[in-house]
Amino acid sequence: MDQTQRRILGKPLSMPTTQPKKKRTPMMSFFSKVSWKLRFQKREHLKNVLYILAERARDPSAKKRHMAVRGLGTMACENPDKVRKYKKVVLDMLVHGLYDPMSSEVIHESLKTLTIILGKIQGKGLGSFFIDITLQTRTLLDDENDSLRYSAFVLFGQLPAFAGRKWKKFFTNQVKQTQDSLLIHLQDRNPQVAKACKTTFRACSPYLRQRKESSFQSEDDQRNPKLCRQLSLYHPELLQYFYANKIL
Repeated sequence: MDQTQRRILGKPLSMPTTQPKKKRTPMMSFFSKVSWKLRFQKREHLKNVLYILAERARDPSAKKRHMAVRGLGTMACENPDKVRKYKKVVLDMLVHGLYDPMSSEVIHESLKTLTIILGKIQGKGLGSFFIDITLQTRTLLDDENDSLRYSAFVLFGQLPAFAGRKWKKFFTNQVKQTQDSLLIHLQDRNPQVAKACKTTFRACSPYLRQRKESSFQSEDDQRNPKLCRQLSLYHPELLQYFYANKIL
């Protein structure tokens, strides 16, 4: 905040003791000025907090980076409008956190916060961040850490709703490359991860549809035999869901 803003915020709003004869200032005018001042102070405070968090998200200290990302999650829950307004700054911080080379805690917190924020902004205006989020989240689906795997599946399960036309082809390729991981983690040793994987599998299922390469292929030829075999053994209810929705 510069000196001018400090003066504006520091200067009290005085109510005139006498009113001009020709022009009267109604009491409502005074209260609207006070209300404007309070809103201005709140906006400036939140803006300053956001940029402080952005700076700390790149701090050499992993603990400070972790706390900065967690602070963003809190801000997203309490002030979603602020997050929408500065979403490019926020997304840049969180994508950077996903690729943190030193701290799994920063990565985990980034996954959780991205899940919150994508829900708040409904995936609008993601731009090329969609690619970064998809690629890195996909690599975390097979992480040894149960908490990381769980959060990665939860976030990846959100992405199909935000792919749209622009990223449909890209995301289709990513889902097909993820198919083995999805099949493996349906039997994950951690029940919560297995449950999250199952939910993500359903969300991604439209992107697993087989393209009809030629008209003379039979229905059986067009199906994915490996996927059908795995699901029939371990998750027949999912296989039935895919058949019913003509995914397989």
